[in-house]
Amino acid sequence: MVAAFAVSCILSSSAMATNTPCSGKKGGIDHCQGSTFICRDGSVSGSKKSCEAVMGGLGLLGSGAAEMEPTNSTSCSCRTGSYCTGPRGGRYCITDDGSKSYLRR
Repeated sequence: MVAAFAVSCILSSSAMATNTPCSGKKGGIDHCQGSTFICRDGSVSGSKKSCEAVMGGLGLLGSGAAEMEPTNSTSCSCRTGSYCTGPRGGRYCITDDGSKSYLRR
């Protein structure tokens, strides 16, 4: 009886867990840049959801902002809403810690 209760608790807790944009080490959602989620660690989320649709009128910084735009300069910080294009066509921006965060196609 105790084992069945423990198994049901484990199953119910995993069923309640959801995969949200910017979860885990990314620290949660900082703001929207068009339909892209910008995470608190300065990276972009790989979520297929639209940030504007999910966050709606919560008034987060950047809400209603334009989509991420390509830039010709070497400064393509995720927080500025600009991205660079790599030699093979990959679109990325630079996170707060200096690593690349790739945008979905």
